[in-house]
Formats: sequence, C-alpha cells, structure tokens
Amino acid sequence: MFKANEQFGQFAAVNQAAIESLLTVANTSLATAERLAALNLNTARSFVADGASAVAALLAVKDVQGFVSLQQQFAKPAVEKAIAYSRSVYEIASESTNALGQIAEGQSIELKKTFSNAVEQSLKSAPAGSETVVAAVKSALAQADSAYETMSRQAKQAKATIEANVAAANAATLKLMSQAA
Repeated sequence: MFKANEQFGQFAAVNQAAIESLLTVANTSLATAERLAALNLNTARSFVADGASAVAALLAVKDVQGFVSLQQQFAKPAVEKAIAYSRSVYEIASESTNALGQIAEGQSIELKKTFSNAVEQSLKSAPAGSETVVAAVKSALAQADSAYETMSRQAKQAKATIEANVAAANAATLKLMSQAA
C-alpha cells in the first residue's frame, strides 16, 4: 500500500510539473507572438513612411537621370531593411525555439527520471528468474536514452548550420548591394 501511495505521489508531482511546463510554453508562445506582432507593426509603419517619401521624391524627378539616381538611392536601404527584418524574425524565432527546447529538455529529464525510478521499483519486486527480462528493460531504457541524446545533438548541429547559412546569406546580400552601389 505504501509503494502505491509513493508512486501516486511521484506521478502527481510529474503531472504538476507538466502543468507548470505547459503554462511556461503558453507564455513563451504568447510572448513570441507579441514580439512578432510588434516587429511587423513597426515594419509596416516604416514601409508606409518610406513609401510616402519615395512618392514625394518620385514626383520631384524631372528627367531619366534623376529617376535612375532615385532608384539607386532607395534600393540599398530597402534591401538593408529587408535583411534587418529577416534577421529580427530569425532571432525571435530562434530565442523562442531555444526557450521551448529548454522546457522540453527539462521535462524530458524529469519524466525520464520518474519513469526510471518507477521501473526500478517495479523491477525490484520482480519474481525470481526474471533477470533476463529485467536486463532487457534496462537495456531498452539505455538505448532510448542514447537515441534521445543522439537526436538532441544532431538537432543542435543542424541549428548551428542553419545559423551559419543565414549569416552567410545576409553577408553575401550586403556584399552584392555594396558592389552594385
């Protein structure tokens, strides 16, 4: 009876931690949405202001040379703003992903620990002659843990590669723009 109450208490604690994690995930997601909305609103305001000044400048153009000069004058800042916007979106998404990943990792560690403890307690009271089954269960847990670690490491490597590619693409775009100017 005591073991059942102890296990129930462990699972209740896990459930409480899961609820707290769910609230943290919800708050992180809402904060991310709020940051993206603010970024988009500010970008839209900037776009409208730039568009108004571009129209005013376009109306003041008197010849083809002035038009070409005006086009060159507005092209570089527009590309730079687009790059800054994409960088900001990427940073917001990356920070959110990191925060959510940490929550999931922490929850996974706790769940693994609780599950392992429950399995260990169950295996202690296994009938005599079930050593093979106990060994198989322990081996399966070790393999699952190893697979999780491998997937986690690969996800981190993929993220690093993506970040490097985004940085290289931004640098290449800026370099092309400076050469064109």
